[in-house]
Amino acid sequence: VQLQASGGGLVQAGDSLRLSCAVSGRTFSSYAIGWFRQAPGKEREFVATIRSIGSTYYADSVKGRFAISRDNAKNTVYLQMNSLKPEDTAVYYCAADDRVSLSRYNNPAAYDYWGQGTLVTVSS
Repeated sequence: VQLQASGGGLVQAGDSLRLSCAVSGRTFSSYAIGWFRQAPGKEREFVATIRSIGSTYYADSVKGRFAISRDNAKNTVYLQMNSLKPEDTAVYYCAADDRVSLSRYNNPAAYDYWGQGTLVTVSS
């Protein structure tokens, strides 16, 4: 399984961006896809996950501003980010696994496959 994240860029506070994660593999629909981010000097943190059945989970810091969705026909997961804040600045990574449990969806160690990351910079 290979993942390709894209869509990052430089925006101003309050703007929106949509990240995409293209996933190779014939069993895309069976995978949970998560977005994580890592700011300079900080640990990688959970942002959002969408499970194979479509249920979604968000970090409290992005709830109400970000929305994760998937298009199984295109093998792609999207992260719509609205009302961006400077503290959202980070490299955003998408990750996949077909065995993510409800108790570990926000744990990077639960995902075996990772994309290369895309940089999001939000200026104030």
